[in-house]
Amino acid sequence: MEMLVAPKGGSKYIVEDKTQRLLYTIKKKGFGQKFNLLDTSNYILYTIVQTGDDRKPAFVITLNDTTFLKLECKSLFLDPTISAEGKKMKYALVSKDRREFEIHLDGKSVGTIKTKVTMNNELHYDISIENTAFDDYIPLFAIAIDKTFGDMNKQK
Repeated sequence: MEMLVAPKGGSKYIVEDKTQRLLYTIKKKGFGQKFNLLDTSNYILYTIVQTGDDRKPAFVITLNDTTFLKLECKSLFLDPTISAEGKKMKYALVSKDRREFEIHLDGKSVGTIKTKVTMNNELHYDISIENTAFDDYIPLFAIAIDKTFGDMNKQK
């Protein structure tokens, strides 16, 4: 499965497949760092909320107001990594340069997230993941990367 996560304004992201068909919309909810993942019918599937500060970013992904995955930045500079743990799964988003991340599911590489800087200095995220490892919450990993490493990547 291949998709692109791109910002639209300051409070919205769109998720498209490689044929530019809209798959999801990610919208900021209220104040703070809370984003809802909506399907094409505007039904809320998941919510990601930033729970940590800028020095140690952390997030939770909720499903029906119950924590589904906990994401935590393990390192900002040396071997940048975000871990995501749920009851039955464990992800690691591993990078060497804060731009290209490998997605590991239970220790096995299942995909990548690559950061692209556009001409107007926006960050887009190309996600490529095995079909067997894909789930609706995967685009929220790009939001966590954007909120954790986005400002650093724009300055390069």
